[in-house]
Amino acid sequence: MIECGIPIKEIKKGCGFALSEMRACLLTHSHKDHSKAAQDVLSVGIDLYCSEGTAQACALTGHRVHIIRALKQFRVGAWIILPFDAKHDADEPLSFLIANGNEKLLFATDTLYVPYRFKGLTSVMLECNYSLDTLDENIMAGYVDQSRRSRLLESHMSLEQCKNTLLANDLSNVQEIHLLHLSSQNADAERFKQEIQRLVGLPVYIAGQPI
Repeated sequence: MIECGIPIKEIKKGCGFALSEMRACLLTHSHKDHSKAAQDVLSVGIDLYCSEGTAQACALTGHRVHIIRALKQFRVGAWIILPFDAKHDADEPLSFLIANGNEKLLFATDTLYVPYRFKGLTSVMLECNYSLDTLDENIMAGYVDQSRRSRLLESHMSLEQCKNTLLANDLSNVQEIHLLHLSSQNADAERFKQEIQRLVGLPVYIAGQPI
């Protein structure tokens, strides 16, 4: 499982009430929309992997809390996981490269950019929070204030940067792309999907609902 920012009852429902089969939860950072159920995840016997900064910010303790560090690879069952730095306004946030045999997933959300380039990816889950033109239109209309704009520009990935990130990586084996963490104010899901599909020529999906 990646992230646990929804109530534990929804997590149970989403996995068909088979939590006993869950080996681990990877947590990128401490913000509640990602970590809300972290304590509950631990209480039902699932090991949780996160940075020391995230563990401290969420007050996570116990033998099921595993502290991981950027660029220090580890294994959970058949999965090989490489955490790497994310650029976000949280304590020691991480993104993940997750591999199992020939499958290789890039998971990066709540980050201004991805600082590394990867080969052999088969799936991509990438933040696409806002577009600069829509954000500026909302500033002009008074829907978004300057402090909010500044935070977005410093800690979230734009449509433009999402495109640059995809083009900078090896997409030759990628089967699908999932766009994450779209803003309800500053993003247009259908536009983002169509633009990314035209750019990379791959199936693109919007993960969840805009927030």
